[in-house]
This record gives sequence, C-alpha cells and structure tokens, in this order.
Amino acid sequence: MADFPSKVTTETSVPQPQSSPSGRMASSIAVVIDTSFIRSIPAILMIAEILAGLIQWALIASTPYTLESAYGWVMFVAVGLWITTIILFVVSLFGVQQKLTFVAWSLAEMIYNGIATVLYFIAFVVNAAFVNPFAGLFYGHLAAATAFGALVTLAYGASTFFSFLSWREAQGSAAPGTVPT
Repeated sequence: MADFPSKVTTETSVPQPQSSPSGRMASSIAVVIDTSFIRSIPAILMIAEILAGLIQWALIASTPYTLESAYGWVMFVAVGLWITTIILFVVSLFGVQQKLTFVAWSLAEMIYNGIATVLYFIAFVVNAAFVNPFAGLFYGHLAAATAFGALVTLAYGASTFFSFLSWREAQGSAAPGTVPT
C-alpha cells in the first residue's frame, strides 16, 4: 500500500499547443461546413424558401386561422416543408451527402423540390381563395401570407429546375449500371 501513490498518474490527456479555445473551435467548424454550398444557387434558394416560408406561416398563425379549416392545410404545408427544408439545408451545409453515398441525393432533392412545389402551389391557391376582404384586421395578414406563398412557390419551382439540372448532370457522369449520388 505504501507504493500506491507512486503508480498513480494524474495526466488524463495529451497536452495541446497553447492557443485560444475559440481559435480551435473555429478551425474545426470551418473544416466541417461546406462553404462552397453556401455560395451556390440551390443554397440561396433554400435560404429564401426558409425565410419566406417562415414569414408566411407566421402571418397565418397570427390570425384566428382555425375558423377556416382550409388554413389548417396551408399551415400543414408551410410548417412541414419549412422544417424539412431546414433539415435538408443542414444536411447539405455539413456535407452529409458526401458521407452517405448510398443515397441518390440529386434524385432525392429533385423529387422533394417537385413535391414541395406542387404542395405549395395548392396551398397558395387555397390561401388566395380564402382571403376575405371583409375579415377586418386580419385581411392584411392573410393577403400578405398569400403573397409570400406565391414567392415560396416560385422559389421551390426554381429549386426543382436546378435540382433537375443537377440530376441530369449526375446521370450523364455515372457509369452504366451505377446509381448516381
């Protein structure tokens, strides 16, 4: 028992070079984030979809939208696609697509954007059809939500077009018998 303290070591990690903690954190984050994606057209469109979609559903949520059941559909589409687009943006931002190569990402994005375009167009039409100019105080909110719905529909349509171009490019560069990513 007398030799026990001499065998104990208190070192728990390898010494690191002296630098500021924020410097180490920033360098590790810079490696993980795909900076070329942020500057791309699909990323800019996704940011526009996220921001305009947020404004649209916030405008509808600020009204008594439960009085018209059609706005439940609009809110379902707006919030559901808003959350899904944020998830897809984060996946693309952190380069998860390069790590999960078994997924045909260009095809998945094209299908997602196409479905989102159709759903948002239907939600836009429903929103526009149920805007009541005699709704008093909430008319402006619902009319503005319709305008933002149109903007998001156009953004998803443009994303579908660019996703199609990306998918077609991936199809052309794939070897016969392989699934492009």
